Amino acid sequence: MAAMEEWAFPARYDQDYLPDPDSPYWFPVRETMDPAERDAAVLVRLREVMEYAYANSGFYRTKWDAAGLEPADITSFEAFEQVPVVTKAEMRESQANHPPFGDYTCVDRSEIHHIHGTSGTTGAPTAFALGRRDWEVIADNQARILWGMGVRPGDTVFVAALFSLYLGSWGAMTAAERLRCNVLPFGAGAQGMTARAVNWLARIRPAAFYATPSYALRLAEVAEKEKIDPREFGLKVMFFSGEPGASVPSVRRAIEDSFGATVIDCGTMAEMTPFMSASATAGTPDGMLLWQDIVWHEVCDPETFRTVPYGSEGTPVYTHLERTSQPMIRLASNDLTRWVMEDNPCGRTYPKLPDGVYGRIDDMIHIRGENVYPTEVDNYLRTVENYGGEHQIIVRRTGSMDEMIVRAECTLPDGQRSEFESSTGSGLQSFLGVRVTFESVDAQTLERAEHKSRRVVDEREHTRR
Repeated sequence: MAAMEEWAFPARYDQDYLPDPDSPYWFPVRETMDPAERDAAVLVRLREVMEYAYANSGFYRTKWDAAGLEPADITSFEAFEQVPVVTKAEMRESQANHPPFGDYTCVDRSEIHHIHGTSGTTGAPTAFALGRRDWEVIADNQARILWGMGVRPGDTVFVAALFSLYLGSWGAMTAAERLRCNVLPFGAGAQGMTARAVNWLARIRPAAFYATPSYALRLAEVAEKEKIDPREFGLKVMFFSGEPGASVPSVRRAIEDSFGATVIDCGTMAEMTPFMSASATAGTPDGMLLWQDIVWHEVCDPETFRTVPYGSEGTPVYTHLERTSQPMIRLASNDLTRWVMEDNPCGRTYPKLPDGVYGRIDDMIHIRGENVYPTEVDNYLRTVENYGGEHQIIVRRTGSMDEMIVRAECTLPDGQRSEFESSTGSGLQSFLGVRVTFESVDAQTLERAEHKSRRVVDEREHTRR
């Protein structure tokens, strides 16, 4: 088997290392080797990670003992699929019983370097505790992925995401710093910040930009109001996470057309930071490659959590290969995706999510026996002439029947919308395969996202109470 660059557990990376400037790869061997050889090394690593967690975590020890499993049993990937998945509910329970970080934390509290977490707006927040060594490893991992996107030392990276509990912005910043880039940690979310972002982008002209797709679209709208063409920012790479969008064809095209930059989709879960372990590259810009030597990705049946064949749809299940502070071992994402194994133009030999991560199982709208993903509505409306750029999906119950209303902005005056409403409504209904009531409203009347979009209002939750 070919020797893999800097392959050890716990991970130790040379902080002074940078690739040959002419190389498209950070680690040429690891990224282009025979997948079967790399998988053989990963299988050994999975046992190492499990042995470490079993020795240091009461959470994993109790969970695996109850399942009749121990790390030495993991002699194949089929055996690894027998390892019970971890859910967010279990993590919250662990943190409630073993505050503040839960008994799946494997390092002493004195080793914690960064604390992040969920907002807790829909329940108790989950705390993310990242060790000092882990933070360095995360920076190395994600710097390597930024290199694959085409970002280089000396480039300016504009980080336009919330600097708070949200980990995405911090991960992007530390990755750019490790890559020896200039970093502008601008943030986002506050009133008036987007107009300021437009001015700073025009002034600094950064090479790379990180945010959510919704924010990029909002930024383009504000730039237009400011009489500034977003292409004048000079961006060459825009990379996104936090929500579906950058792999949705119409959203992707809208961002590309507005900014004239390469659009890169990336991201898994905050718990899985380095969250960019699923990421496109400059040479393979569509979908997301699965960097299997950083995080082990499985796409599984959401009922059995057994891996589905390539070409099939399922839910991603993630396992850290290098984290030591809060290692996630078979974390169930509750997201939806499809994976394939094919030749990638960039030469990397990783499997791929050709459509990215396009929704969550619990975000799927069940209506009249049909399943509708919110991203499908977005994808259709952005192909419609005179669409005003924002929409809202309302689901309500009328009597015993569920009704879906799509309310979309239109750039036409109120008296000239009959054809727009008729054709868009019938087209959307045909595209989704479910009855839709379609309404139009004036442009710029629906709420814009300053971070992540929230377009679905399910009023059935109120009628059930």
